[in-house]
Amino acid sequence: MSLINRLDTRATDFDTALTTLLAYDASQDDSIETTVRDILKDVQSRGDAAVLDYTRRFDHVNANTLAELEIPRTQWLAALNNLPTDQREALEAAAQRVRDYHNHQRAETWTYTEPDGTMLGQQITPLDRVGLYVPGGKAAYPSSVLMNAIPAKVAGVPELIMVTPTPGGTRNPIVLAAAAVAGVDRVFAMGGAQAVAALAYGTASLAPVDKIVGPGNAYVAAAKRRVFGVVGIDMIAGPSEILILADGSTPAEWLAIDLFSQAEHDELAQAILLCPDADYLDAVEAAIERLLPTQPRADILRTSLANRGALIHTASLQEACTLVNRIAPEHLEISTADPQALLPQIRHAGAIFLGAYSSESLGDYCAGPNHVLPTARTARFSSPLGVYDFQKRSSLIQVSAQGAQTLGRIAATLATGEGLHAHAASATLRLNPPA
Repeated sequence: MSLINRLDTRATDFDTALTTLLAYDASQDDSIETTVRDILKDVQSRGDAAVLDYTRRFDHVNANTLAELEIPRTQWLAALNNLPTDQREALEAAAQRVRDYHNHQRAETWTYTEPDGTMLGQQITPLDRVGLYVPGGKAAYPSSVLMNAIPAKVAGVPELIMVTPTPGGTRNPIVLAAAAVAGVDRVFAMGGAQAVAALAYGTASLAPVDKIVGPGNAYVAAAKRRVFGVVGIDMIAGPSEILILADGSTPAEWLAIDLFSQAEHDELAQAILLCPDADYLDAVEAAIERLLPTQPRADILRTSLANRGALIHTASLQEACTLVNRIAPEHLEISTADPQALLPQIRHAGAIFLGAYSSESLGDYCAGPNHVLPTARTARFSSPLGVYDFQKRSSLIQVSAQGAQTLGRIAATLATGEGLHAHAASATLRLNPPA
């Protein structure tokens, strides 16, 4: 059995094969949905007491109040100070790069004034309170802290509350260090659907937030989906994806490892390479066979590549670009001699890495752009997480007396046509203002 699927766009069954390869069942486990629904209702009803009960039950952490679950800033700073020097320097360097990039995304209030004195515009304001979910325990994702917290703080969010589970009381030091570097305001040692519920609905000890961001397990994802509408959420992420468009000019070993970099996430991750050079695809496949046994996560890689990976022979680079837009990947590497020449043909991708030296892994950690990206073809209509996700836009309308004479007639005519006579009257009253 081949380690990775081989497809050819000229094959008669290519469309069917590609559709099958891209298929991802996002249906929810009924038992998870039921459990999450019950937890959300319980927290909404009992507040602090329910959160404390679930924290004892799932994380084996005993606390009598939510205040006891709050991790003081002194612990974050101690965690940061105790990091090995190279780790601290890397964390701080990555944070600064992420901050610098997101500073370019800040939107500002704007207005313009029409000749009759009517002023129109848009006021930009940050969200008041944001909740950030960070996986805990053995999982350590300081990069997720940076990518979610920094754009929120750049946007001007006054209060950013991080929640992270601490199974058995284990508090992950590098996650706490990242909170200190990223500008988080408060950290609570709680996780799961109960933490999402506490953030969304609020409790006696914790005011509700306006938006919840950050990755989590299936229970966290289900909880975020259910509280959407009460609060905003970033997105419901699917398995990680990488799509590489190559012309054969990059060493085959580099791209084999780049495919591994996403396939190693889990068995459902997807890694695909498009190239019009069949000999080069053979070289990449040989590199995969040679390098895979050396990988610590080889078992995950084998399953991911066999079930959802592919090397696809295309008729041309232009046809490959068309396939990119059809697949709409989370991560796209354009590993060609002249990647800028192909960029105008790309419409749908979460993040685009241009050139042989732009490995996707750099984007995950320290390039600067956000690594929270749309998956499962949602790049067709959504964007990476950014400062704009933590800012709101309010329309500004200040109509002058002269402007009301023009706008009032237009509005009254349209309102009458819709049968909304009070609307029409409201507009026409301004046509003859009192002297």
